[in-house]
Amino acid sequence: MSQSSTDASPGADALRKAPAVPSQSGASRTERPGHRWWVLGVIAIAQLMVVLDATVVNIALPSAQSALGFSDGNRQWIVTAYSLAFGSLLLLGGRLADLIGRKIVFLTGVIGFAAASALAGAAQNFEVLVTGRALQGLFGALLAPAALSLLNTTFTDAKERAKAFGIYGAIAGAGGGVGLLLGGVLTEHLSWRWTLYVNLIFAVLAFIGGLLFLRPGAPADRPKLDIPGTLLVTAGLFSVVYGFSNADTHDWSSPMTWGFLTLGAVLLAVFSWWQTRAEHPLLPMRVLLDRNRGASFTVLAISGAGMFGVFLFLTYYLQASLHYTPVKTGLGFLPMIGALMVAAQLVTNTLLPKLGPRPIVPLGMALAVGGMAWLTALDLNSSYAANVLPPLLVMGFGLGLVMPAAMSVATDGIGEQDAGVASAAVNTMQQVGGSIGTALLNTLAASAATSYLAGKKPTPEVLAQAQLHSYSTAYWWSAGLFAVGAVLTLLMYRKGRVQTGDTAQAVHM
Repeated sequence: MSQSSTDASPGADALRKAPAVPSQSGASRTERPGHRWWVLGVIAIAQLMVVLDATVVNIALPSAQSALGFSDGNRQWIVTAYSLAFGSLLLLGGRLADLIGRKIVFLTGVIGFAAASALAGAAQNFEVLVTGRALQGLFGALLAPAALSLLNTTFTDAKERAKAFGIYGAIAGAGGGVGLLLGGVLTEHLSWRWTLYVNLIFAVLAFIGGLLFLRPGAPADRPKLDIPGTLLVTAGLFSVVYGFSNADTHDWSSPMTWGFLTLGAVLLAVFSWWQTRAEHPLLPMRVLLDRNRGASFTVLAISGAGMFGVFLFLTYYLQASLHYTPVKTGLGFLPMIGALMVAAQLVTNTLLPKLGPRPIVPLGMALAVGGMAWLTALDLNSSYAANVLPPLLVMGFGLGLVMPAAMSVATDGIGEQDAGVASAAVNTMQQVGGSIGTALLNTLAASAATSYLAGKKPTPEVLAQAQLHSYSTAYWWSAGLFAVGAVLTLLMYRKGRVQTGDTAQAVHM
């Protein structure tokens, strides 16, 4: 969930110790305190819009599929188009904010996001809906890093800064749960289209507030854009996800599958090589090559893949198999979000400072494995309290151990010149992991349903069991991903506590 959007709030230590960042144009800090809090309000509204959109559409997806008539194989593109565009362009969005000014990039992101939401909401076919979702991701990639940069430049007093980032992190952490519930209410009482139209309300408020309270100006020392790097990484990530998606319609032996996967791998390899040669690299290799940071980026990609999978397939299970209403479905996910946020506070305030990430993250991954394996036991007669709620709580608590620890460590020890790109890389790993995971799991689930139906008469009972089999297949593969993550993090993280330096940066969720 975006981007994802149900992730835990940023590490408290990182928030408390994040440094002051110079203003864009060297303007003096003479704003009234009230003015700064109005800026926080504007940024919070925009952030909520982006976070909500990563989950609000999930609940509406079955209704949208029924209305527009697209296939099970194509449904994942409604999620993937957004998260892939968002994740693959975040690094570019952060650089553009530094290059031409954060206010103008922020306002452009707000306007574009609103227009894309209106296009997707009015869609009369699958192609227009996917196009609108991709454009939402594109403008979200401008909006999110600009918002975080504006927060950095607005709050320089240590106490105010900690409070501001605490509010920002709480919105990011709770936004996913609010999105699930809001998606259910809008879908059930209005239409699935209103899960997209609702962004127009947030956008109007954010745009007016941005015009009134954000300061113009661009930095004096403007970085240069790494255009070859941007093209390589964007094309590479798209090719990988598109290749996984094609496995459903063309099978794994088709050139449309392995050809795009191979092309994507080659482009990403060339991108990595180019980053070691470029004068102004989009993603400096020094950000990735630290052992603990590398482990954290791996964790975020794997967790993004697993989380997107559980939201997508459990949503379909609750609505299609147990016949829950959209509102009831959204409410059903809230305990998971609650468990995630409780565990996140425990990690950031107590466990991580005392123990470091090595015992915490593998334990969280192991709990996620258990929760996913537990979900495979769901059937047509399962009840929420006895069968759905327990694995959701286990999953939520496990991910609450994983996400904030990984995010805090991913930005630990980063130099000021790399702070922005490291924060963008954290979000990129999550979103791209979610994109690849959603495409892969949807392909595997669709193939499992087809295999189950082979040679059987497609009665309603058989079709229902085929769907259950497809969901179970996705859960098992997600469990496998988390198991791999548990082993990798146990091997990759260093022992001992992480000494968070003065250059640690908060990251948006």
